[in-house]
Amino acid sequence: MTVKVRFAPSPTGKIHVGNVRTALMNVLFARKAGGRFVLRIDDTDLERSTKAFEDGIRADLSWLGLNWDDSFSQSARFERYAEAAEQLKAAGRLYACYETEDELERKRKLQMAQGLPPVYDRAALKLTDAEKAKLEAEGRKPHWRFKLTGAVVEWDDLVRGPTPIDTSSLSDPILVREDGSYLYTLPSVVDDIDANITHIIRGEDHVTNSGAQIEIFEALGGKAPAMGHHPLLIGADGGKLSKRLGTLSIEGLREEGVEPMAILSLLAKIGTSDPVEPRHSIDALVADFDLGKLSRAPARFDPEELNRLNARLLHETPYAAVKDRLAALGADGGEGFWNIARANIERLPQAADWMAVVSGEIAPVVEEADYLAQAAEALPAGALTAASWGEWTNALKEATGRKGRALFLPLRLALTGRPHGPEMADLLPLIGREKALKRLRGETA
Repeated sequence: MTVKVRFAPSPTGKIHVGNVRTALMNVLFARKAGGRFVLRIDDTDLERSTKAFEDGIRADLSWLGLNWDDSFSQSARFERYAEAAEQLKAAGRLYACYETEDELERKRKLQMAQGLPPVYDRAALKLTDAEKAKLEAEGRKPHWRFKLTGAVVEWDDLVRGPTPIDTSSLSDPILVREDGSYLYTLPSVVDDIDANITHIIRGEDHVTNSGAQIEIFEALGGKAPAMGHHPLLIGADGGKLSKRLGTLSIEGLREEGVEPMAILSLLAKIGTSDPVEPRHSIDALVADFDLGKLSRAPARFDPEELNRLNARLLHETPYAAVKDRLAALGADGGEGFWNIARANIERLPQAADWMAVVSGEIAPVVEEADYLAQAAEALPAGALTAASWGEWTNALKEATGRKGRALFLPLRLALTGRPHGPEMADLLPLIGREKALKRLRGETA
């Protein structure tokens, strides 16, 4: 059996870290098994789905390196879903219901007031043909529900282990709306059957749905794929992340300069028994991946941890891997510059700031003009080297009696405009003698 998994985003918005965690698990699972990864675009909601969002989803996944082997859109398969719906009707498993949303809501409230679970009472199954005709003559159009068996559906979940769902505790799910449009459930099952999906890996918020979907698979003559439901993301404080996911879109993180492998490294490791450490390739994540490592507890997503991971990743990245991107930022100062700058940045665009320090113009911070004038006089002659900083500060220490911060900080502020940064012994030769003298005199250089 060739393993085949799918990721099925709806093009009604931008994908975020929660979506990508599911996509990543599917990619890693497929690659480890030598299988295939399918990108399915769930665009049955024609009013809210847009080509722009679909293009954005594909661009975000490609940028992350989560490349798909096959892809299709549900909007091209409405005829196939209609065939499946007719098959279920003929088998007596899909039945017409005429209640309005207000009527259904009143039923739910009454059931809860009586201490009963708010499960649909199947009143529509008792309607006679004459009663149905009367309702339709009044202008009512039916929605269509799938008749569950009432049995306990159980599967060995890839994450949760043995998972039973008592379908007698569920309302018969609506598969087709009054206007003839499809809810998620029927198209998803039909597609999984037709595409020969072998494993479904998704969030644990779908566990109950899976119980109903397994019955739909069987009613259509298909075999339900193996299923795994992973815990959802929460915030670093333990609170729900759902309302904040919009601010954690992949497009937004890319625009902020976050590295794709920092995102993937974090999403692959949080909520597992592995330490959260940077990985430089998806292949490395594949080698580590095992659904058995997933904790049953929700995974904590901390943007600050992403920042730290991003910084660590850059600190370990060789010059050849970023040369072209540095050039695009106007920050390609060569391998020596990168080796100095990378330890002092969290995002790659920040390298351009250090490029400005060594080869552009800055406004020096002059706090002690007399001391800086003395320092300018003592600056070693000739071309500055890695040894110049030590020679210079030792001479100043002997001449002024200064030491520690009083000796070094005024020089750093004047030469870089910043109180912190790379070792000055490394920066000084890159800045050069001419710029150094101008900055020590308080001139913009």
